[in-house]
Amino acid sequence: MRRLWVRWTCLILFVAVLGTAFVNLGDWQLRRLHQRQQRNVSTVANEQDPVVAFDRVFTHTIVDADQWQRASATGTFDAAHQFVLRYRSNDGADGYEVVTPLQTPAGNVLVDRGFVELDQGQAIPDAAPAPPAGQVTVVGHVRRNEKGRSSATRPVDGQMRLISSDAIAPTLPYPVVNGYLGLLSVDPAQTGGFVPIVLPEISDGPHFWYAVQWFMFAGIGLAGVVVFIRGDIRARRAEQEAAAAPVVPQPTVSAAP
Repeated sequence: MRRLWVRWTCLILFVAVLGTAFVNLGDWQLRRLHQRQQRNVSTVANEQDPVVAFDRVFTHTIVDADQWQRASATGTFDAAHQFVLRYRSNDGADGYEVVTPLQTPAGNVLVDRGFVELDQGQAIPDAAPAPPAGQVTVVGHVRRNEKGRSSATRPVDGQMRLISSDAIAPTLPYPVVNGYLGLLSVDPAQTGGFVPIVLPEISDGPHFWYAVQWFMFAGIGLAGVVVFIRGDIRARRAEQEAAAAPVVPQPTVSAAP
């Protein structure tokens, strides 16, 4: 019996460790669900708010709650300092984006001028399409800096993977505000095949069902322990009953004369 207790204890400890991990993973998915629901509410509300002047929004570090507000700015694009964002996707298409600083009397802001789709195998251009010359008025979504490794955010030969005003600012001869504008419209219009970046999907995503799966795994592990121990107990009882059963002597058969 002692060997059974040792086996059961090891099994219970093993399942307890796995079960704790599964429950924590389920809680993590529920937290992600809550965060996504908050983001959805913020995105819809901000996108529906009236357009405001960019200098009323870009007064602090831009965070998730600021994203997708619409802001306008009037100034001049700095065509001498443009940046190409490589390997981007938008609404299921692959391509690149272009970031150009906009200099205004109220300050300087980076503008993601939009997405350009590339056919399969088509190379990303070394030089970005020129922005409209002279004074322009832009309307765009407020966006926070993208997060990633410095190798992805730091411009190299005018190109990078992610957009971050903190990484771009040291390469410019003037300061820029934190965050950037994702262009929706510009007057006068630009050329180059740009399309705006689509809003994030407004849905709960798969997080709830992922959480259910992790909790089910924890429940299956607990049920497995019960089934395993009950099986051992039944087998033990069967062995004991077999050992306690009287031995019935077999009749002897005498050999024929």
